[in-house]
Amino acid sequence: MNITRRSFCGGLGAAAPLWPSAARRPNVLYILVDQWRAQATGYAGDSNARTPTLDRLAAESSNFANAVSGCAVCSPYRGSVMTGQYPVRHGVVINDVPLEPKGPALGQSFAAAGYRTGYIGKWHLYGSPDGKYGRRRAFIPKDKRFGFDYWKAFECSHNYNSSSYFEGDDPTPRPWKGYDAIAQTDDACAFVASHARQRDPFFLFLSLGPPHSPYGTAPESYQALYGQRPIKLRSNVPEEHRERAITDLRGYYSHIAALDDCVKNLLAALDKSGAAQDTIVLFTSDHGDMLNCQGLQAKQYPWDESVCVPFLLRYPRRLGVKSRVIPQPVNAPDIMPTLLGLAGIPIPESVQGSDLSALAAGSAQSDPDAGALLNLPVTFTQARGCGFAEFRGLRTARHTYVRSIHGPWLLYDNRSDPYQMRNLCGRPEQRAAQAKLEKQLDVTLRRLNDDFLPGDRYLERAGLTHYREANVPVRGCPSPWGDWTPTMKPAS
Repeated sequence: MNITRRSFCGGLGAAAPLWPSAARRPNVLYILVDQWRAQATGYAGDSNARTPTLDRLAAESSNFANAVSGCAVCSPYRGSVMTGQYPVRHGVVINDVPLEPKGPALGQSFAAAGYRTGYIGKWHLYGSPDGKYGRRRAFIPKDKRFGFDYWKAFECSHNYNSSSYFEGDDPTPRPWKGYDAIAQTDDACAFVASHARQRDPFFLFLSLGPPHSPYGTAPESYQALYGQRPIKLRSNVPEEHRERAITDLRGYYSHIAALDDCVKNLLAALDKSGAAQDTIVLFTSDHGDMLNCQGLQAKQYPWDESVCVPFLLRYPRRLGVKSRVIPQPVNAPDIMPTLLGLAGIPIPESVQGSDLSALAAGSAQSDPDAGALLNLPVTFTQARGCGFAEFRGLRTARHTYVRSIHGPWLLYDNRSDPYQMRNLCGRPEQRAAQAKLEKQLDVTLRRLNDDFLPGDRYLERAGLTHYREANVPVRGCPSPWGDWTPTMKPAS
């Protein structure tokens, strides 16, 4: 979609901006990391994590402590960030489906409002129509960048010490020097320095690949921090998974320590530029990682290690620099309208998410019953011939409730059971709480026109069945319920 200022305004809602006029709009520095779960920070209480910079940032930010990646898979999440829509609406229901925005996208919205936009790092929205990852190294044409002008990006790679990028309209790949997160951060620092004092505000999106696996690939100096260090495991790591969990986490926290220093350099560049007071800094992740919790690997699952992400929002000029912990969940589709709200830009009618800028500012109170939608329209493993069932659910400040395609599945009280080890689904004493969450989930799905079909149906109606058929089934693909059906027997 080619967005001009005139066509952009035609797609906006009628609500008046609550924040700055065009004369004093903030810059935006959006830092997105990959597979960083919410628990893995010092400020969240993780003794393993070396995150002094993020701990300081949290002390100056609105901290959405129950932020979730409702669809905890890379491309669907990123599609939601760029459109303000849920996957069933924007169409990226599994990885590598090309995004075709239905309405103004995030970069287009800021560009149309006079922002100088930039994107550095991993994109993962150009997609691979062959269903076989055929375009993961391809040049991304300008009309598929959705409003981002400055461009040093690539589709998808996790070879952090030997990755490349495309600059502007040059189709020749160029190598990042060394550990790519550091090189990308250096480029972002240069962007901030060159754009901060210009008349028009900037919107810079920095998309870093770590701490996504492979875990043993951080620079040696950061790996050395964890080479012999004891690792404290979460209580929900089964005994038989402890050795692997410790090995994985040493690498995971090494990446995290490296990224914390990247953020330190970014914030220092912002301070040096003189623009820190008038810059929104958002730090968050596209999803978490089970890392052997519940005996599972990777993401897409509805447990907190997979769906809960860090979410720090700092904007000194309007929000001050006092720590504000916000219990109401924020979900991926809420990010676009919240940033537009903070910048005083009207929100397109195509957006499904909510503007939570008043919550960030402390001028509105959290709703204790608000729930973020957990939705997996098509399982990542199903698209490779494995049987993990798709689901819908809600993550509130207190509860997690999940219904799989087979029926009610999970219910946790996250206050009394923070490691989600006691499934309360179907228990008589929880009948009222479960019924309330069931009704709330139904209302949410109706509001979003989410028909909750079996995953194959979404692939069929979008002409994506070859994504499943073209991939080799994963050996030993984990099923969270083993040999039982959720409608018959809740997990212990």
